[in-house]
Amino acid sequence: MASLSKSVSSPVDYGQSLRPGERSPAPYAASGMPSHGRFYPESDCPTRSPFQRDRDRVLHATAFRRLTYKTQVFLPHEGDHFRTRLTHSLEVAQIARTIARQLRLDEDLAETIALAHDLGHSPFGHAGERALDTAMKAYGGFDHNAQSLRVVTALERKYLAFDGLNLTWETLEGLAKHNGPLSKKDAAVAKVVRHIEAWSSLHLNQWPSAEAQVASLADDVAYLSHDVDDGLRAGLISFDKLFDVPLAGPIAREVQEIAHGAEPGRAIYEVTRRMITAMVADIVAESRHRLSDIAPAGPDEIRGAGRPAVSFTERMTFDLARLKTFLFQAVYHHRRVLDVMEKAERVVQDLFAKYQSDAEALPPGWREALPGLNERQRARVACDFLAGQTDRYALAEHRRLFDVTPELG
Repeated sequence: MASLSKSVSSPVDYGQSLRPGERSPAPYAASGMPSHGRFYPESDCPTRSPFQRDRDRVLHATAFRRLTYKTQVFLPHEGDHFRTRLTHSLEVAQIARTIARQLRLDEDLAETIALAHDLGHSPFGHAGERALDTAMKAYGGFDHNAQSLRVVTALERKYLAFDGLNLTWETLEGLAKHNGPLSKKDAAVAKVVRHIEAWSSLHLNQWPSAEAQVASLADDVAYLSHDVDDGLRAGLISFDKLFDVPLAGPIAREVQEIAHGAEPGRAIYEVTRRMITAMVADIVAESRHRLSDIAPAGPDEIRGAGRPAVSFTERMTFDLARLKTFLFQAVYHHRRVLDVMEKAERVVQDLFAKYQSDAEALPPGWREALPGLNERQRARVACDFLAGQTDRYALAEHRRLFDVTPELG
């Protein structure tokens, strides 16, 4: 078998990459100034920084454990090796730490935002989100970013002194704005953080910290690479179909040339790992250039720069837009995927209607919250309960409450 060690042509060079173990935070890192604190004041931890403490609270959250059985693209029963919402979050966190280290940012904050960014996802991936948003249309809709904030500010109930995780201002800011300044379409997020805004403004019209920007781009790197990986392994796409696709195509051609006789899984992984390397290298080079232009003396100058400080190059942005279009058509809208997701949407719609019309269908802890609430508030309780469910729990609930449950296989 030919060696797979041949390097792929990269759009940029790491150049001044930090060596393993080298650590020198920049003045514009979030840790370059004291944290803005927590909504509920707490004493400092003697062994961890505020952002390390946030990370640990996310890792120990019930909502984080549930991500094990929440769909990314393929349902868990379709194969043990496909990504779940949990493995996706872990991959985003690893990539975020890599980029943050190269840009001399606070790795712990970037990792925390990456780990927490999908805590509010409903069962069955974006199909479940669509179904919940439709069901909640008359009651304010459903948005998984807003729901992630609801999870960490209210729905996690394990501490004696407060609801939620009482995360730092910087982590909450990152979760609220990791995709950039809020616009009118982000009204659900703005509503969730109103009480935070009354305490200490998140400056929702500004860009977030560089660490939050890193987490957002790490999300793109992770899902684009692993959706190519999962699509190839599931047989929805082939190497040949990738050849004309930007970024993935040239890499797939090169790997095919050197992978004669290799196990298919090895060749697939070679494609996706080279994709990750190319995207990360592009972000690091472009962001170093932007940071040099902005010359921020502190993290607030990143927020007030008026443009992202962490970014892909213009060329990579264009190529990734075409890659996303390809994945949308070839993977996400593949008939095999759509058939399963259409059934999953019906499961979510059925459950919401049942919880909304019959309080006895909710478990005691949730049912007890209903007295005295108006219709809109009762709908939000049903939505919160349903959004927190795993795929398998939602199916079990549907079997408990209905005579016929769709087979999602």
